[in-house]
Amino acid sequence: MTAPALPSETLRTTLATLLDGLPPRQAAQAVDRLIANYRGTTPTDTPILRDRADVAAYAAYRMPATFEAVHAALEAFAEATPDWIPASHTDVGGGTGAATWAVTATWPGDRAVTVLDWSDPALALGREIATANPALRDTHWQRTRIGKDLTLPATDLVTVSYVLNELTPADRTALVDTAAASAQTVVIVEAGTPAGYTRVIEARDRLIAAGFRVAAPCPHSAACPIVPGEDWCHFAARVSRSSLHRQVKGGSLPYEDEKFSYVAATRLPATPALARVIRRPQIRKGQVLLDLCEPDEQLTRRTVTKRHGDLYKAARDVAWGDGWPPADR
Repeated sequence: MTAPALPSETLRTTLATLLDGLPPRQAAQAVDRLIANYRGTTPTDTPILRDRADVAAYAAYRMPATFEAVHAALEAFAEATPDWIPASHTDVGGGTGAATWAVTATWPGDRAVTVLDWSDPALALGREIATANPALRDTHWQRTRIGKDLTLPATDLVTVSYVLNELTPADRTALVDTAAASAQTVVIVEAGTPAGYTRVIEARDRLIAAGFRVAAPCPHSAACPIVPGEDWCHFAARVSRSSLHRQVKGGSLPYEDEKFSYVAATRLPATPALARVIRRPQIRKGQVLLDLCEPDEQLTRRTVTKRHGDLYKAARDVAWGDGWPPADR
């Protein structure tokens, strides 16, 4: 019997059909223009994705990266809450629904799902794409302005991915507070830039003030030990490059790394990682250097050598963003 395709595989296959009939040059130009818009200042009541051509090009280009970043954040959260599975999920500013696919990849099975976004074309295409994923076929796609007047029903999980950058500071604050008031768990993902990290830290502080505890990536819910302006916390998710990626960005590698910052906070009992690897491990002859965020609110570099035995073997396999030490050690 053939095993069912993973959500990531199904998503890639579905996205590959989106650009049929759209000239490659037009798709690449649409992506270039939309990226420029996303990096600029856009009013919160103005949809950036205007029509199907816009949405198809941007979805084919961005959904895989968003999926991988959100999935990585959700997997880290799931490790801290192994006995919990969300029965309901609201994706705020979800567009074509990449985060909903990431949720189904983390917790298989059916649940009540709602996607809120201002762009009708994005919602329409998201609904179309979701027919390929049985767990999403009953998803409710709702046109909603994301801002201070947003209301959310009670839900187990709220995801907010790559949205805060599009909002005014007042609307960002209102959104985080609204999510905190309605959900058991809130997962926020932003670009892995200094500005994206700053937005995540602001949201983290508000969630903690609302009574949430941080389950990932931080090993604690105290203040972040990173000095503002000197560094920023971010991670990377490997993304397979499509032909559209190669057209827009150039380069010959079949993959790229999506840099992202995130916080996963919850009202549930949670057991965060004892420490978190916050940089790519440096593997040297007979030793591995690990940069860690520790539970005592410190950033430390630990050297694991061959004399550490099995721990050294584990250190050679550990990845940026993983918890440390491994759960079985």
